[in-house]
Amino acid sequence: MRIVGLREAGNVLVGELTDEGVGILASVEEFWTAPRHWLAERPQRTVVAGELVPPVLPGARVICIGLNYLKHVAEGSYAGEGVPPYPTLFARWPSSLTVGGAGIPVPSDEDGVDWEGEVVAWVGEALVDATPDEALAAVVGYSAFNDVTARRAQKLTSQWTLGKNADRSGVLGPLVPAAEVGDLRDGLKVVTRVNGTVVQEGSTDEMVYPVGETLALISRTLTLHPGDLLATGTPSGVGYSRTPPWLLRPGDEVEVEVERLGAIRNPVVANEARHA
Repeated sequence: MRIVGLREAGNVLVGELTDEGVGILASVEEFWTAPRHWLAERPQRTVVAGELVPPVLPGARVICIGLNYLKHVAEGSYAGEGVPPYPTLFARWPSSLTVGGAGIPVPSDEDGVDWEGEVVAWVGEALVDATPDEALAAVVGYSAFNDVTARRAQKLTSQWTLGKNADRSGVLGPLVPAAEVGDLRDGLKVVTRVNGTVVQEGSTDEMVYPVGETLALISRTLTLHPGDLLATGTPSGVGYSRTPPWLLRPGDEVEVEVERLGAIRNPVVANEARHA
């Protein structure tokens, strides 16, 4: 099952993506009041054509883990600092998210943008002071994700917010129910390709900070709600750490493929597309 968002008459609906179209289940607000219920329901109707969008609530928190694979830590500017006892967390705004097939614009003052293939976990229940087991059990599904980064903006200060929120830079794949995915600690292959060339290849069992433990940690400070997302970090192989650096420029195509979650592909477009 692949769950997507569909924009219709100004509203976002949530449904199952099939070969025939999108089988509508509920509005995005209704879906996230009881996601497990809606995942068990049959579609009300099928929409053959329409604009696919992330099935994300406007007020959802998109929390991301930085430096969650040892080889990625070693290849970057943080090499030699060791692995901190707690994950480095940063936030995206839902408005930065897009879907496979959408053009990713290169912002002003950037030579290009960088790829970061990873997995997103979707929270399906409220979490307050949760244990790691409770937090993991609350995950309702997973998606492939490309945490496309504007590196120049990211490196301007010690805070990463600017470089991680460029327009249409967070590419989110369809939600696949957790029961169909299994435990990320068992290892799902994560592969990123640029113009058909493999640039990243890792496995989710290499994560330093697992999903359950990270969500539990977050829940000690803030309440997580159904529809919140956790981006779990990227393996080694990003572009800025190469010699010379290799960044995505207009005309390139980037693809992230995750075992059991499918692939998301996007063209990279010029900055002018931001104004369209």
